[in-house]
Amino acid sequence: MRGTKFLEVSLITLCQLLALSLWFSATAVLPQLRSEFHLGALQSSLFTSSVVMGFILGTLTSAFLGLADRLDPRRFFALCSLVAGCANILILVVPVDGVAVIFLRLLTGMCMAGIYPIGMKMVATWARGDTGFLVGLLVGALTLGSALPHLFSVALPLDWRLVMVAASCSAWLAALGVLLVKLGGTPGRSPRFDPRVVGHIIADKPLRYAGYGYFGHMWELYAMWGWTGLFLFRTYQERGLENASVWAALTTFAIVGIGALGSLLGGIFADRWGRTTITISAMGISGFCALITGALAGAPLPVLVGVCLIWGISVVADSAQFSSCVIELAEPEHVGTALTLQNAVGFFIALISIHLVPLVADMAGWWASFAMLAVGPVMGVIAMARLRAMPEARKLAQGRR
Repeated sequence: MRGTKFLEVSLITLCQLLALSLWFSATAVLPQLRSEFHLGALQSSLFTSSVVMGFILGTLTSAFLGLADRLDPRRFFALCSLVAGCANILILVVPVDGVAVIFLRLLTGMCMAGIYPIGMKMVATWARGDTGFLVGLLVGALTLGSALPHLFSVALPLDWRLVMVAASCSAWLAALGVLLVKLGGTPGRSPRFDPRVVGHIIADKPLRYAGYGYFGHMWELYAMWGWTGLFLFRTYQERGLENASVWAALTTFAIVGIGALGSLLGGIFADRWGRTTITISAMGISGFCALITGALAGAPLPVLVGVCLIWGISVVADSAQFSSCVIELAEPEHVGTALTLQNAVGFFIALISIHLVPLVADMAGWWASFAMLAVGPVMGVIAMARLRAMPEARKLAQGRR
């Protein structure tokens, strides 16, 4: 049984990582696209942000229709991976600087709604007192996937067309692989469409506070991942460091990639000590790092990089635990919809902070822009502390809250 569980969870994690390469690949190829097609700032921004917008639209649609709880998760995942791979490879035959590319990226993002939260739901069927670790393993793999483009930009300067083909092939392979997955139990299924389900989820107070914690986390996470590289590049430039862009990319890879370790450790400790304990602790540390990182631009490099690495570990250590809270608090037949709804709102909030950081940095400097991100962890700590005080919190981590 234990060997079967390991194999199936590994297969789900691999399929999710392969499918989400469509998302990660955009970061890797954008510099080449800007150089070859002279893309402006708006087109470049839309090339990446349209995937997030599509994901938000897809998750909202899935949540309203209850698709995550009405369809077989493996078939839903496979269909979305297949369509997303097709949408991605069509970029090779349309003008890269046109509207069609943005539409295709939007469609790719919409398909992610049938991949990211569905992978969590499938992994949860294998949970036996280790929900935090299993979801942490999944998020850890995705964190590493998010970090890899920073390494590829230095080590593997491949033609962008090859990267896009490889990403689509990965998604199609994921579509085939997920059909071989065996679930650890029968996931809760909603037998019919009920538009009131979303209302019931929103009205559920413990679920709502778990959501508030996640929203604070998302305000910080993607903006930190997205802008730390530029902050380090400019800092290295100002110090006269040779090959500043290379060192910034390598440092950013380490900062984002080390979050995979944070996610795994966060899952292990949350199963032992409680979800709210770990989320509150992680957000306290990451919020403090957000407050001081911008002010350390003139500090010795080991100090600056060391704080950034701590930020990289702590900023994602709690991520999987918010999803674990939803899995343990929601009704079994509504878990998929609750996860999808949480993702939709969280990524919408992330989209706002991602676009605010450079504006604040231009007006008031990097210290102010990163300090602004600390608002998220503060609100998240308050939300999780309130959840911890509720009787329903005993459902978390086998009574460990």
